[in-house]
Amino acid sequence: MDHQTVAVRVLAHFLPGQSVLDIVAPETGWLDVRWCHEDDDETLHRELPEAEVIWHVLRPLSGADLSRGQRLRLVHKLGAGVNTIDVAAATELGIAVANMPGANAPSVAEGAVLLMLAALRRLPALDRATRQGLGWPTDTSLGETVRDIGSCTVGLVGYGNIAKRVEKIVLAMGGTVVHTNTADDGTDTWRPLSGLLAESDIVSLHLPLTPATDKLINTAALDTMRPHAVLVNTSRGGVIDEPALADALRDGRLAAAGLDVFASEPVDPDNPLLQLDNVVVTPHVTWYTVDTMRRYLIHAVDNCRRLHDGRDLVNVVNGRQDVRRIHR
Repeated sequence: MDHQTVAVRVLAHFLPGQSVLDIVAPETGWLDVRWCHEDDDETLHRELPEAEVIWHVLRPLSGADLSRGQRLRLVHKLGAGVNTIDVAAATELGIAVANMPGANAPSVAEGAVLLMLAALRRLPALDRATRQGLGWPTDTSLGETVRDIGSCTVGLVGYGNIAKRVEKIVLAMGGTVVHTNTADDGTDTWRPLSGLLAESDIVSLHLPLTPATDKLINTAALDTMRPHAVLVNTSRGGVIDEPALADALRDGRLAAAGLDVFASEPVDPDNPLLQLDNVVVTPHVTWYTVDTMRRYLIHAVDNCRRLHDGRDLVNVVNGRQDVRRIHR
C-alpha cells in the first residue's frame, strides 16, 4: 500500500469542541483521530492497541497504559508538563514523548493574573454579598486590606514562558516584579526563594513538579511570607504542601490564595482548602481557551505529519527519535 495514503491513527484523550474539529477536518486524508473522554477507561483501553499517537491532556498515562499500545510511537502532551506521563516506561518501549512549551503561556499568564486579582480584591466574597442583596459593603477591613496589583511586589517562582508573560502584564499594571529560578541569572530582579517569599505581596508559582519541587511551598516557606500576602498557583498542585497552606490561611498567617491546581485532581470536595473563604479556585482550566486549543492542535498535527513523513519530531523530551517503526 502507498505510504502516503495510510493514515496515522491518533487517540485524542479528550472530547473535542467544534473549533478543534474544524482544525482537524482538513487533515482527515492522512490523519485518523479517535476521541476518548478522559474518564472513559473502557474506550481508552479498547483504542490503545491500534493507536500510533496519543494526544494527552491530564489523565495520567502509566506504564501499564502505554504497554497496551503495541503500535504507539508518540505521546504528545497538549501542554508543557509531562509529569502525568510515565516517561521512563515510554522511553523503554521506544515511544517518543513530546510537549508544547509556550503554547499555553498566554492563557495561563492571564489566568494567573485573574486569580491574583480575584484573591487580592476578595471577588468571590463580594460576589456572594451582592447576590444576597447586602448592598454597599459594611466591612471596614475592605478598604484597609484590598490592594491594587500596581502597588504590589509580585514574586515569580520559576521564570519560564508563562512567568515572563505574567511579568509583562504586572509591569504594565504598575507593579514591581522579582523572580527566582534554579540559579542566579545575574539580573537585578533575581532573588533566592527565601528572599522572594519575604519580599513579595503576591507569590505566583510557575514551575514543574519534580522531586526537587515537591511540596516546595511547605510550612517553613509559608512562614517566610508576609501575613498580608497572596499565593497563586497555576503550575502543579504538588508544589504546595496543601495541609500546611490550609493551616496558614485559616490562622491568618497568609491573607489569601488563588489555586487552579491541586495535588490530587479532580480535587476532592472535602479538601480543606475548598472550605476557606479566602481561597479562590478554578479546576485546572487557566490554560483552557479556544486560542490555546488552536495552538495545541497546530503543534499536534504538525508532529503527526512529521511522523507520517519520516521526519524528526519536535519538542521531544525523552530523546527518542528512533521511535517504533510500524509497517505502513
